[in-house]
Amino acid sequence: MKIKATKFVFIFTLLFGALNQLSAQTYKINLYSAYTLDDDVNAVTSGNNYYSGTVVGGYQWGLGFEYILKPTYGLELAYFRQDADVDVNYSTNYNVNNNLKNESTFGAGLNWIFLGGNKYIPIPGSIVQPYGGLMLGMGIFSSDDKQINDTLKYTGQSTTNFAWAGRVGANFMFSPNVGLKLQAQVMSAVQSFGGGLYAGTGGIGAGVDTESSMYQFGFGGALVIQFGGTKTNRLRK
Repeated sequence: MKIKATKFVFIFTLLFGALNQLSAQTYKINLYSAYTLDDDVNAVTSGNNYYSGTVVGGYQWGLGFEYILKPTYGLELAYFRQDADVDVNYSTNYNVNNNLKNESTFGAGLNWIFLGGNKYIPIPGSIVQPYGGLMLGMGIFSSDDKQINDTLKYTGQSTTNFAWAGRVGANFMFSPNVGLKLQAQVMSAVQSFGGGLYAGTGGIGAGVDTESSMYQFGFGGALVIQFGGTKTNRLRK
């Protein structure tokens, strides 16, 4: 019994020390909200079939956990989600033979997962914190099922691609623990929207030769909730 009590005290001491160490650090929960702009994508298949499309802009939400390494640097893990329409125009030999429309609109789910850094520029005596950041990660995109006509149905597909993001903005810390983030951003997935994902109707997506990288620009911000560490972001002169 004495041995078990000793183990319990030892484990409790370790947990207390870990929590105390975490509370001594500064970290933030960022609740993101943004509006993205339209982005044009295109692809050519091995049969010289061409399609162009537009990822329609819309609302994007996200969640980030940021660990402040020191007052001017932060490391953040973030997730972003958008439900978007993708308008596609086809130019293919299969249109007539398979009674395909020259254009269709597909529903798509855009998921972004990033890990990156933020560089802050402190302004003495101010609640404003300008910053810039770069992030690396992946884009996970999926398309919904689509009934093309009475006899032909497109089955939704998904793809995962390397992605990166950049942003510039500023934090406005109205209190030691709560603030507002305003920023401009760009997210890009390399060769994310090819014939295999959206030109697959009727088999025309087989053998993609070229695909289009995606560049999604947006404007928005986040509610910033700060924990631990220094209780103020104002720097005295």
